[in-house]
Amino acid sequence: MSTAHDVAADEVLTTSDADGVRTITLNRPQAYNALNIALKEALRDALIAAAAEEEIRAVVLTGAGKAFCAGQDLKEHVGLLQAEDPAPLRTVEEHYNPIVQAIADMPKPTIAAVNGSAAGAGAAFSYACDLRVAGKSASFTGAFAGVGLGPDSGASWTLQRLVGFGRATELMLLGRKVGAEEALRIGLVNEVVDDDAVLSRAQELAARLAAGPTAAFREIKRVLAAASTSTLAEALENEKAAQTRLGATHDHREAVDAFVNKRAPRFTGK
Repeated sequence: MSTAHDVAADEVLTTSDADGVRTITLNRPQAYNALNIALKEALRDALIAAAAEEEIRAVVLTGAGKAFCAGQDLKEHVGLLQAEDPAPLRTVEEHYNPIVQAIADMPKPTIAAVNGSAAGAGAAFSYACDLRVAGKSASFTGAFAGVGLGPDSGASWTLQRLVGFGRATELMLLGRKVGAEEALRIGLVNEVVDDDAVLSRAQELAARLAAGPTAAFREIKRVLAAASTSTLAEALENEKAAQTRLGATHDHREAVDAFVNKRAPRFTGK
């Protein structure tokens, strides 16, 4: 079942549902989906809503038009700075941090469908997702230093975990654009496809995950995140606790029964 709605001219973000997958689309194509306050607030709220809805079992994040996301809307930003409005100084705390935390903490798989440019906070949003599918024309730029700022939106944490500390330092300091093929080679993305296939491929992967044991996926994400900053002993303890929880799930019993009876399992995420 698929649900969607007509897009109003001033609608900065849209959502659609199909096969247990919610696709969240940044919808300011004329501005390359640059993040103004309205879009940041809409994205934050949409991610929180997707996390809370049981029937949504995977999430795809993408952008309308020719770009994934150009990062902060600098036109709005400079206008507020010139007006001595304090809003630009609060946006990291009020918008970017909650958005990335919502992506990272999503209790279901997340996939970024990266079409075109992903820069600054836009690139960081894709880094925070579990998987990234990029089009051949996609590119990633850590644009923070170029505007006299440091990284935000979790990029200092996520990027080095994807490509390593040394490469992350290089990309942050030089602000060098990384094309799709290099991104695949250095582990920044999981797959590169034709530009017109980016969204459909991401949705295909998301639907596959949505039909899987999403309770197990939730625990996998949890123990991996914990292990990235833990000792081996702590990781073993977290794995034990996760296996205890998962051993009591319907999905585990269903998978074992399906294996014994030589049939495909029917997972419910419970």
